[in-house]
Amino acid sequence: MRPADFAYDLPAPSIAQQPLEDRPSARLLVDFGDGVRHLTVRDLPDLVGPGDVIVLNDTRVLPARLRLTKETGGAVEVLLLEQLDGNGTWEVLVRPSRRVAPGTVLRAGPDFEVTVGEDLGEGRRRARLDARGSLLDALDRHGEMPLPPYLTTVLDDPDRYQTVYADRPASAAAPTAGLHLTDAVLDACRAAGAGIERLELVVGLDTFRPIAVDDLDDHRMHSEAYDVPAATLDACRAADRVLAVGTTTVRALESAARGAPSGRTELFIRRPFEFEVVDLLLTNFHLPGSTLLVMLDAFVGHRWRDLYATALAEGYRFLSFGDAMLVASGDRKVDS
Repeated sequence: MRPADFAYDLPAPSIAQQPLEDRPSARLLVDFGDGVRHLTVRDLPDLVGPGDVIVLNDTRVLPARLRLTKETGGAVEVLLLEQLDGNGTWEVLVRPSRRVAPGTVLRAGPDFEVTVGEDLGEGRRRARLDARGSLLDALDRHGEMPLPPYLTTVLDDPDRYQTVYADRPASAAAPTAGLHLTDAVLDACRAAGAGIERLELVVGLDTFRPIAVDDLDDHRMHSEAYDVPAATLDACRAADRVLAVGTTTVRALESAARGAPSGRTELFIRRPFEFEVVDLLLTNFHLPGSTLLVMLDAFVGHRWRDLYATALAEGYRFLSFGDAMLVASGDRKVDS
């Protein structure tokens, strides 16, 4: 398979530039194998019941985009990808990387500096972060939310790029399917009989980087840290249906099913793939040629093209701040 197999025409007006003020008013295209329905995320409690388990990725996004300055005055942008140790060492993206020699010190005011280290390839660098006081406080002062490049408008409220249940600050991007959910919607799902469980997958580079090879066999996923609690795994094993909120949740659950409940995963989900845990997927509409779209193809099969064509024709909003779909795995029809 090639990235071209996952291309489709995405008109610029279909890309949502701002999140909806009312999170669960986002439209929800539902396909359980018995025909398409057009609902909203607020209808989710009517689609779940006893025996269902909904699994959330509760990672929190760091204000990970830093606009820094060399001692010479030159501007450099640094995007934090992942903390590598407890001593301030991080993997980062640097732009322009080729103009930043190892050992270069970048600053944001007198209280925060980044020392750029070795080249890790693909623009990635090792770097040391030094802050006066708490690093998280320094990032709150100097960092920005790492919005994808296709979002060209200013986000008035940074919390709209966080899920309402976000916990540990660690990720370089949001698990965007969860942006539609509220405490009220989740409480209504519980009242309908569904269980709610959590896990963490630290969202990294592959979420926002396009596939850069001609053959998917040559694509290497960057590893991401994940942690699936024992209670979450037990609840999934006992469930009649497991509904994963977002592709990052799928990746964590399917990685845990194939190895340890926590660690790092390089799992690249593409056809043919046997889903051992997940039955239903709540997800946004993804970029053409992305690994996330490749995963959707593995989950629902070729019918993703018809679903995307329907969504575009019906005026659904696409990508991070767009609408959502709730679909069943392609190898089985589930009760609606």
